[in-house]
Amino acid sequence: MRLSEKIHQNYFSLTPAEKKVADHFLWAGTDIIYETMNDIKQKTNVGDATIVRLCHKLGYDGFSDLKVEVAKEDYSSNVHQTAHSPYASIETALTKTISTTLNKLNKDVLTEAISLLDQAQRIYIFGVGGSALSGNALESMLLRVGVRAQAIPDPHYQAQLAAVTNASDLIIAFSLTGRTKDTLEPLKLAKNNQAKVIAITTYPASPIATQADLVLQTAVDDFLNGGSLVGRLSQLLIGDVLVYEYEKLHAKETITAREKVVRAILNKRKQE
Repeated sequence: MRLSEKIHQNYFSLTPAEKKVADHFLWAGTDIIYETMNDIKQKTNVGDATIVRLCHKLGYDGFSDLKVEVAKEDYSSNVHQTAHSPYASIETALTKTISTTLNKLNKDVLTEAISLLDQAQRIYIFGVGGSALSGNALESMLLRVGVRAQAIPDPHYQAQLAAVTNASDLIIAFSLTGRTKDTLEPLKLAKNNQAKVIAITTYPASPIATQADLVLQTAVDDFLNGGSLVGRLSQLLIGDVLVYEYEKLHAKETITAREKVVRAILNKRKQE
């Protein structure tokens, strides 16, 4: 039985506070997948216990279990969707990811992020799995505008580097869930050394986000489709916006850097 059906079936047995949460679930639909307990508390003015109690009344083990079941329903319906284009569901997901990610970006936070890039003597990019690939891409994006950063995909090496960081270092950490242990532990070491941290994650209240000086919010949590294109797209889009904002403030220098990079690549191409 779908979440909406369970809510309608049990609605009149819910307390007023539980009904506020249930109404939010109905209004949010599948977007509930990308929300945290803190998001719901802020929108409904209820406590953790009310949310958990409602989940139990609806037959779920907790809020995370509810989100997984909603994600399963959404994923199944998209896979079996029939439309004029056989890939309409993919197109919809990508389009929605772009718009949702851009809507979550905060101009003031972006400005502060550029300031941290300017001040850092060394920049490291942490991420594992699919997030490591996004880190490699951001390293390349930054290099093209003259910013030297080092993407570190290996968690052991991340820990070693974090142990010797200092206040002049900046770490950009990718994690959609914000709970990746291999990324979290090195960040704790870095924060103990006064290093600055920018977290790129879906959940602003997640453990990784709480270690960060700034949070740039992605729009996807890959419940059933780990390493998916939509998750990577959300991360890469934030990276692209970060580079775009940096270029706006350093136009002359970045044009020169881009020219040098392009000429270096041209020299590697086969002469005709």
